[in-house]
Amino acid sequence: METMKKILPGLGLCTAIAVVAHLGGQLLPVVGGPVFAILIGMLAARFFGQRAILRPGITFASKKVLQYAVILLGFGLNMSVMLETGLQSLPIILSTITVSLVVAFALCKLLKIPTNTSILVGVGSSICGGSAIAATAPVIEADDEDVARAISVIFFFNVLAALLFPAFGAALGFSTTSAEAFGIFAGTAINDTSSVTAAASTWDTLYGLGSATLGKAVTVKLTRTLAIIPITLALALHRTRKAGKTDVKINLAKIFPFFILWFVLASIITTVATGIGLPANFFVPFKSVSKFFIMVAMAAIGLNTDIVKLVKTGGKPLFMGFCCWAAITGISLLALRLMGVWV
Repeated sequence: METMKKILPGLGLCTAIAVVAHLGGQLLPVVGGPVFAILIGMLAARFFGQRAILRPGITFASKKVLQYAVILLGFGLNMSVMLETGLQSLPIILSTITVSLVVAFALCKLLKIPTNTSILVGVGSSICGGSAIAATAPVIEADDEDVARAISVIFFFNVLAALLFPAFGAALGFSTTSAEAFGIFAGTAINDTSSVTAAASTWDTLYGLGSATLGKAVTVKLTRTLAIIPITLALALHRTRKAGKTDVKINLAKIFPFFILWFVLASIITTVATGIGLPANFFVPFKSVSKFFIMVAMAAIGLNTDIVKLVKTGGKPLFMGFCCWAAITGISLLALRLMGVWV
């Protein structure tokens, strides 16, 4: 009960913004509810987004509510289709992660950016944004300044992706009658789950695809998120060997994104239910709630924007983040072309 009292003010603000954003998205589908939520949240942040009483609820919305949105999205996704999508995107995911980490390593040496900052920006860009940074930071013993700097950089490009990627996809000539091309592109080229869901949801709204793009993009993104486990283990092994230690202590419970298991379970339930004759329309309300939860989370993302902190990160980390993002985007587009998904 005490915890609920703490999160209610901030969560209530995020929900109110989401309602306004939903109405705005209906009036201007070319912008979309998630983008409206981010923009309104960023505007509201300048007035009261940093108040202490609001912080617990805003944090809850940006983390937990987003996870609930992803889980609910699992209802309505067929398990065989989900597995097919994950396997289809795996070569792109491995390529983008490798390229991003190589770019981060090269720029670390070339521009003399602090090693821990470079690692955090690299894994944040290539895997799953803030979640990857949070999981990696204790493994490499990064300090609060390194974490704040990396998260600010990743967050900046997350917001840009949510705002620009739907228009970018249209300019590139992605199919507007199929969710495949833009769904895979968003899932592999956008840093964080929050911005993946925002961009994919906007694409669905723009071209009347229901939640097809959202389901495709989230499946790809969650497949990519699982890379946090081997990357974190590899970094831990490297660091302990470099320090001459023989023991490696890693808490898998802290780094494993367990909400993915609930997402998979929801898909299994859907697959079994439709297999025994339950109509697919039964799961439509779950998708509607999921989309609203995404707007609540996007409002929190906007409220978390701290332009001053971003400016203080300096030009070099921002340049590194841009280079990682550009490399990931380029590799994703090349792979889509070679696979015949984008023609």
